[in-house]
Amino acid sequence: MTPKNSPSKDLREMRGSNHVGMRQFNERTVLRAIRHHGAMPKADLARLTQLTSQTVATIVTRLIDDGLVLKQERIRGKMGQPSVPLALNADGAYSVGLQIGRRSLEVVVTDFLGTMRHQWQHLYPYPAPADVLAKIQEGLQLMQTRMGKQWQRVVGIGLSAPLALHLWGDVMGEPAKQVLAQWEGVDLLAQVKQLSDLPVEFAKDTTAACVAELVQGHGRAMENFLYVFVGTFVGGGLVLDGHMVNGPRGNAGAIGSMPVSGKDRQGLQLLELASGWQLEQALIQAGHDPLLVQQDAIMQDAFAQWVQPWLQQAASALAASMAAASALLDLDAVVVDGSLSPLLMQALMTHTEQALNAQRFDGLHQPQLLKGQVGGHARALGASLLPLHAQFFPDMDIFLKQVG
Repeated sequence: MTPKNSPSKDLREMRGSNHVGMRQFNERTVLRAIRHHGAMPKADLARLTQLTSQTVATIVTRLIDDGLVLKQERIRGKMGQPSVPLALNADGAYSVGLQIGRRSLEVVVTDFLGTMRHQWQHLYPYPAPADVLAKIQEGLQLMQTRMGKQWQRVVGIGLSAPLALHLWGDVMGEPAKQVLAQWEGVDLLAQVKQLSDLPVEFAKDTTAACVAELVQGHGRAMENFLYVFVGTFVGGGLVLDGHMVNGPRGNAGAIGSMPVSGKDRQGLQLLELASGWQLEQALIQAGHDPLLVQQDAIMQDAFAQWVQPWLQQAASALAASMAAASALLDLDAVVVDGSLSPLLMQALMTHTEQALNAQRFDGLHQPQLLKGQVGGHARALGASLLPLHAQFFPDMDIFLKQVG
């Protein structure tokens, strides 16, 4: 129990330092306070961060000069002098996000508030290295053209992709296997760095999606949750005490690799039962376009004979995995998002909630099942947040970069 006179957990995390040499950390602490709590005057910033009024005044002046913070209209009608709230300047900084998926490349630009300003997508059957790198360069040039002079305020590039792309061919089969094998030995981070003078930050794709949910979604109000992203393959991330937890080898929260036991499931992992890939293959065998999984037309009655069995299978496997995770982690919630059709994702949520309610939680807390607040762009948006976080957030351990 927190002592009566001790600061709250949130306040302790926001607290800065008045020691010499902590200028950058204190600036980031002030920015984080405004980001989390909204516009506020200097007096409230000093109280919240536990910095002196003089220190806050110096920092605020510097942030205004740098274009990162704006003065709002004075608040009148209270005792004393009118106060001037300070807010983040959305145009103060920008960041580019690159998401290399198994079916598409997405390039986005977000502003200082984490709001997506520009987006461009290139679809492909399978990601061939030479083609992907050429399209990344095309996407970067397109964004620079769209932004004009604002490009000068881009602080970096965030890159997200599945780890070990060359090994995914074993799951996806031919002809994907031949194409994906070309990624073996390719240093993706190094290749992207050669395409721009901007610094590049890297995170695994599902880690990036979880970062987006943590910073821009349910993570703003919830500290402990398992994050599940359903795309071509299902994956996830783990947030405990308000921070990403990746583990020493980056496998914490890798729910796609979780074994799923039960009748006809021996030796199977969640990704083999609850990924969009299985529904894609069923559509291909029936002579339909596999990319229907990303379109709301997939929920038409004409496709029900393939959609309904997949929903039942995926929901059952997801619920079993969520229950197992809850037994180990005592989760507040499981947040589910994905790049599939919004209507298909909603149906999956409904089926999963029913399957989760059928699980036994004797002696456990049944976590809430929540729809992600970011949506299908989560991986690209999360990637774009990485450079902003690296330069402007004080808590550098909110995510762990993966370079394998």
